Amino acid sequence: MARIALGLAYDGAPWLGWQTQPGGRTVQDQLEAALASFLVCKVDTICAGRTDTGVHAFEQVVHLDSPVERRMESWVRGLNALLPPSIRVQWACAVAEHFHARFSAQARSYFYLLRAHRVASPILHGKVGWTHYPLSLEPMREAACLLLGEHDFSAFRSSECQAASPVRRLDRLDIGQQGDFYIFRFRANAFLHHMVRNLMGALVEVGKGKYPPSWVGELLAARDRRKGPATFSPAGLYLARAEYPPEFALPSVPESASLLSHLGIPFPGPVAG
Repeated sequence: MARIALGLAYDGAPWLGWQTQPGGRTVQDQLEAALASFLVCKVDTICAGRTDTGVHAFEQVVHLDSPVERRMESWVRGLNALLPPSIRVQWACAVAEHFHARFSAQARSYFYLLRAHRVASPILHGKVGWTHYPLSLEPMREAACLLLGEHDFSAFRSSECQAASPVRRLDRLDIGQQGDFYIFRFRANAFLHHMVRNLMGALVEVGKGKYPPSWVGELLAARDRRKGPATFSPAGLYLARAEYPPEFALPSVPESASLLSHLGIPFPGPVAG
């Protein structure tokens, strides 16, 4: 039995999130169906972080235990021949048996791509978030600084969140702009359910000028989800990277490189945080 790690990229728009559901319309269901055909047996998979309906991934890390030996390139080519075109294996790597896609991860990064324009783009539908309000960059960066560090993020977690603790450490929150587009980069040891989308809702309200940057700090201190803004759209959210100790030697790339590779967008500087 060999433990294999896979790096997946996917367009989340056609799927009901990562986690398996009875109808089979999830990324996990599609991957496990492809694995069953590839290995001629059923195997279970565990991911670095579950994504919701409509959320995308540049690099979702998955592990599984395979009773069959295959060359690493065969894993990539064989599975991609069996997967729908919106899901692709980027790499495969044999790992130690104590590797765990979720529990071995030391940090996770997300991007949120947002377009501020009076009319939504039909070309970018499902790939980029949208607001028809003009946004101010500097107030959002000021608010972002108040969120950095270890905090109780109860004000930014879903009521359905099953995490044992609301405390998380947000290491980075960078915000850049290119014309009508705003790119948000979040890095934390782990994220709560809907945490990034709820943070986005608050940052956009600040960018619109509805609240001052200090309001985000007040929400954080209040620890009350009912006082916060609505959960923002999943359309522009991308799981960018999960980071692991060097001992596992995974062929991961920096999240900014993934952004450029998949969408052709460099992360604009300068950054905050």
